[in-house]
Amino acid sequence: MWIVAVAWIYVVALMAATEPSIVHGLMTFLCYCVLPLSILFYLTGSKRRRARRAAQAQRQAPANRTAGDDSTPVLAGAFGNDFLIDRSDSGNSRDSNCSDSSFDGGSSCDGGGGGGSD
Repeated sequence: MWIVAVAWIYVVALMAATEPSIVHGLMTFLCYCVLPLSILFYLTGSKRRRARRAAQAQRQAPANRTAGDDSTPVLAGAFGNDFLIDRSDSGNSRDSNCSDSSFDGGSSCDGGGGGGSD
């Protein structure tokens, strides 16, 4: 099909070159070449666009679903829902991490450094 399009462009370019003015030549080229070929390429490319859209939907479908539910698409991150952070407590980070013994080197949460009483 490309050879037909190139031949048509050549024919219309020669037609546009024989017009009496540049404006007539440009209008001939636009109306007889650019507009019809753009419509032709759009119509002949619809099957490729449809196939590309179907392939893209097929690739995205498994990523948007959870393991047990096939009806509702769920977008999960790379690590799933295990790494969601609860930001509801905006208090002191030392108070919220009080049970973590590795936070300040010891197990006390009195705010006095690591390890207990001195």
